[in-house]
Amino acid sequence: MKSLNKIPTGKIERAGQLLKTGLKVGTNYVSYYGEKLVNPSLTKDKLHENNAEDIYDGLKNMKGSALKVAQMLSMDKNIMPQAYVEKFSLAQFSVPPLSAPLVRKTFYNQFGKFPEHIFDTFSQEAIHAASIGQVHKATKDDKTYAVKIQYPGVADSIKSDLAMVKPFAMRMFNLKGSDTEKYFKEVENKLLEETNYQLELSQSERFANACKHIPNMIFPRYFSELSSSKILTMEWMDGKHLSEYTKEPQSQEHLDQLGQALWDFYQFQFHHMREVHADPHPGNFLINDDHQLIALDFGCLKQIPEEFYTPYFELVKPEILNNENAYLERMRKLEIIRPDDNDDEVKLISEFFHELLSLFTKPFRQETFDFSDATFFAQIANLGEQVMKNDTLKKLNGNRGSKHFLYINRTFFGLYNLLFDLKAKIITGY
Repeated sequence: MKSLNKIPTGKIERAGQLLKTGLKVGTNYVSYYGEKLVNPSLTKDKLHENNAEDIYDGLKNMKGSALKVAQMLSMDKNIMPQAYVEKFSLAQFSVPPLSAPLVRKTFYNQFGKFPEHIFDTFSQEAIHAASIGQVHKATKDDKTYAVKIQYPGVADSIKSDLAMVKPFAMRMFNLKGSDTEKYFKEVENKLLEETNYQLELSQSERFANACKHIPNMIFPRYFSELSSSKILTMEWMDGKHLSEYTKEPQSQEHLDQLGQALWDFYQFQFHHMREVHADPHPGNFLINDDHQLIALDFGCLKQIPEEFYTPYFELVKPEILNNENAYLERMRKLEIIRPDDNDDEVKLISEFFHELLSLFTKPFRQETFDFSDATFFAQIANLGEQVMKNDTLKKLNGNRGSKHFLYINRTFFGLYNLLFDLKAKIITGY
């Protein structure tokens, strides 16, 4: 993959890149509707493929939060056509890397030294490249390190990037009015935290220490003396990304073992730590030769305040979910039902979410759950389609719910998708 000698960092430069991408997408639509006149049976599959290709090609050279948003969208496989999911998921660990001169310049700006003056060896090419940073392999005194280097200008461009994508996001998620700002501020704050590698280092050490007791979970060690606000150095861990691992034949025993580790890891975070690794995509997990799960990248953590945690997890309980008054009380605490909703709106929203929650919380109400059950995921997808096809429900669904839903729901969708990829049967222990 061709490396980049420059990343657009200025607001005008980045807006120009998005504009060029938008023109390509517009051309694709003109071409599609022209062909549709000749061939009325033509589907949108090719249009989706072309648009996904052009949008990803535009974003991958910009890197930063614009590409990160694409990565976030790829985690929910029901929100957009499969062509977008497949293309945007590349942002997790496979984008064009920085060139060697730009890497050396970044190193010198951070340490006043070049990589070869700090390490005995340092790979010229990146081993992995994602939306915010890329990883190089290095050695020093018989130890092997993974050195994550942040792309120049990423933190500075977050606000302007989000301002540019805001109109599209508002249309996609049916967000309207001034109340939308709380959602965008939540995303902005989390993206800014992800660009602070000193914060990530402390978070990584804290999580590794707190979760080390979980069977079949492994965490790398981190090295503060070889890290800075833009460079993070950790122990090199050998393994395959979860998405690579699941493409090869594996025993059900090993798949279940990994799925159980993943489930236990997240339940401990939710219920004991009250904060969670909120970026559960395949690029953030490695699997070693002993079929153990290695957790990486603790840059995106979501704290769970008590006023959200209690009603959110109480809705798992059948005695709450099936008691109308108790159910509606929790729905109001979570801002799903709003003070300005009339009786008909309350009825429609409460009935839809009751069906959704009854399905989505099913794993918690059983001693074991088989995440290879395609019917379970198809039912979730069908409920998502109901919202998109029902204009009344779609209209009511905008600007609804606490801001904390953004990253908590993202975490659960990501976790469920990883468990589905593993086809794991696990003990939920609820």
